[in-house]
Amino acid sequence: MTSTRSGTLLVGHRDVVALLPMADCIGAMADALATLARGGALLPLRQVVRLPGGPNAFALMPAALDAPPALGAKVITVFPANDRTPYDSHQGVVLLFDTEFGRLLAILDASTITALRTAAVSAVATRLLSRPESSTLALLGAGVQAATHLEAMRIVRPIDEVRVWSRSRTRAEEFATRAVTGGARIVVAPTARAAVEGADVICTVTSSREPVLLGEWLSPGVHVNAVGASLATARELDNAAIARARFFADRRESTLNEAGDFLVPKREGLIADDHIVGEIGELLLDPPRVVGRRSAEEVTVFKSLGLAIEDVAAAHRIYARAVETGAGTWVELGGLRDAHA
Repeated sequence: MTSTRSGTLLVGHRDVVALLPMADCIGAMADALATLARGGALLPLRQVVRLPGGPNAFALMPAALDAPPALGAKVITVFPANDRTPYDSHQGVVLLFDTEFGRLLAILDASTITALRTAAVSAVATRLLSRPESSTLALLGAGVQAATHLEAMRIVRPIDEVRVWSRSRTRAEEFATRAVTGGARIVVAPTARAAVEGADVICTVTSSREPVLLGEWLSPGVHVNAVGASLATARELDNAAIARARFFADRRESTLNEAGDFLVPKREGLIADDHIVGEIGELLLDPPRVVGRRSAEEVTVFKSLGLAIEDVAAAHRIYARAVETGAGTWVELGGLRDAHA
């Protein structure tokens, strides 16, 4: 992808939201995951620098796609305790490069892209793995990801009841007050168990390092999107929840290196690597490489770690629309041989 205009495009929060509606983001994520499954992506494991004295981290996530042709990286800080501050837990930029000349095309707000693409990927998994009639959604967590997941789940399933739980009841109540439910009834659950029992779809979007969802609470036929934990030592689901579920990953290699939800029960001998049925992208191939849900009673879990191809694919789509519509701000950063002539 290239543009006839020189310079680099800066795309902030408002423009990201305007240029990448959730329904379009879901389509872009499905395309990117299918490309990964076909072998059309270069995706090294994320590079993470753990900052001393706490859980904070600095991360670099590079990736390249052949369809759409896109090259880039996300550079972010992850400060989990920011849920008690005015700042997002994930802050940084997505860098999009031209695949013909290697020039920097765009610098985009990573917080907003992360919020949108993570929920969109969960929506792809929910469309593929949950029962089509699923109408009750449980959200464990009441932050940024809860809001985007609510929006995404409503696009792919006929949600008419939303239950939200947070370790801070005040935050859950504030979320319920401001949430856009599209007419669905929203209730604040007193406990995580009360939120998830009988739910059709569960999204865990907390910053917890210890399980907030227990397997004994899961009703037959439920689908779970496990989203919040992205470290080998952190998890939101307990051993029983993972062991009893048909388990799908965004990427096998990432799960086997970074997903505490999977690695903890594996270390304890309860599951092995073959517990990963497949990657979500493998369900999108024609024909599918693996089988998804096999019965109405089966419990399915999708473990989302977040992949750089998702950020780069989102950035590619945003950039193309920004060029078409005139959105964003152009700056000259150099790169042309005669730029300083």
